[in-house]
Amino acid sequence: MARNGRNEFAEIDQAIRINERKAEVEELAGGAMDGFERPDCPPDIAEQFWQHMAAYEKAPHTSHFQLLIDRGIALPPAEELSDRQLHAKLWEVIHELAKMQTYLLSTNHYSDRELYDQLLSDTLHEDMVDGLPGMTCVIDLVSSGSEEDIENYLRYYADAESRRHWRQSFPNGKLPKRQKPPYDRDRLLPKG
Repeated sequence: MARNGRNEFAEIDQAIRINERKAEVEELAGGAMDGFERPDCPPDIAEQFWQHMAAYEKAPHTSHFQLLIDRGIALPPAEELSDRQLHAKLWEVIHELAKMQTYLLSTNHYSDRELYDQLLSDTLHEDMVDGLPGMTCVIDLVSSGSEEDIENYLRYYADAESRRHWRQSFPNGKLPKRQKPPYDRDRLLPKG
């Protein structure tokens, strides 16, 4: 009855639990979740994965903007702040985000005012899942896939190998000249 030290009934029960969890996730997500699990994935890992996926799909949604407001952080428009006030407010936001396990990357192409405005007008309003313990969020400010972000990534952040790979992948594309970013903030940002 036992196979490799595991009870055959326990293996069957686990397979049923995995299938039930996967079906639950598919229903919550509104479609098939094929390709998320390798065929050679150990059952204990698969079960844990589908439990986490179900918790993710069931979790409430919010935004970083709302979470900051809920934490008592005032977020006045950039135009209402002097340069000095804005610098202090930006770093207050950055540090509060880090307390929430949210970290910024690739900010050196923005002035303080531009970064604060980008965060308040767009980035912090993106939909996110709230309340999952141990979840870390990384916001890379050149990762949207827009032409502007790709250009900024290639110009300011991509190393020689990444630039070479991009050139091979897009031989007719315009590769911007590598430049030093105009600001030096990233090295000071909190790290996860």
